[in-house]
Amino acid sequence: MRLRFSVPLLAGIALASSLHAQEAAKIKGVVELFTSQGCASCPPADAAFRKLIRQGNVVALAYHVDYWNYLGWNDTMASKDNTARQYAYARTMGRSGVYTPQAIVNGRDHMNGADLNAINVKLDDFQRVGEGLTIPVNAAMKGDELEIKIGAGQGKANVVIVYFDKEQMVAPKGGENNGQQIAYMHAVSDVETVGMWDGKAMSVVLPSNVLDKAGRRGMAVLLQSSTPSGDPAAILGATVLTIGSDG
Repeated sequence: MRLRFSVPLLAGIALASSLHAQEAAKIKGVVELFTSQGCASCPPADAAFRKLIRQGNVVALAYHVDYWNYLGWNDTMASKDNTARQYAYARTMGRSGVYTPQAIVNGRDHMNGADLNAINVKLDDFQRVGEGLTIPVNAAMKGDELEIKIGAGQGKANVVIVYFDKEQMVAPKGGENNGQQIAYMHAVSDVETVGMWDGKAMSVVLPSNVLDKAGRRGMAVLLQSSTPSGDPAAILGATVLTIGSDG
């Protein structure tokens, strides 16, 4: 099955010349960090997250939430959508509340986002019991379009694109991290569903301007199942693309 989305091309063609795709075969899992510039407990998790990205074998995405803004600093990367995604995961996992820094691993479990060792152990555990990334997901330029290829398997899932900025330095002027200068990596700016997978091999063709959406510097493609109510659940496959290389 092949789905094609027709949208006018913009600057994405130029960006595509420096596109780097993480080799799907080497990706052992997806880690989504829920963090905040206004949370005193978050800088250690943000530092651990940087190390996770540099491992080169994980799709790592940071979602800045807005519920700590009342402490005196409005997180410059936060959004209500990011907060809503975290609460949706809480419902999926049968939890009554959320916290930061929280790491969601493969959409299946959560833990303290600062515990890099525990995150890697959980990723390895999921791989061992068959709950890792079991469906191949690959993305590459084909002419002036981006083609996402998804392998065959069992179940149903959404094809989701997550846009992120590679790195930003922020010096909060209020809140619990007032006066610090912190490097934030892979901060998510937008999430959109571009297709549905029903277990059959398929491809989704997108215009290359998806690589330049609102000036973003990278994107991940997730094959993610959902609960009957539509909340995010297990991630079955993933890949990540960036413009240039991560530092």
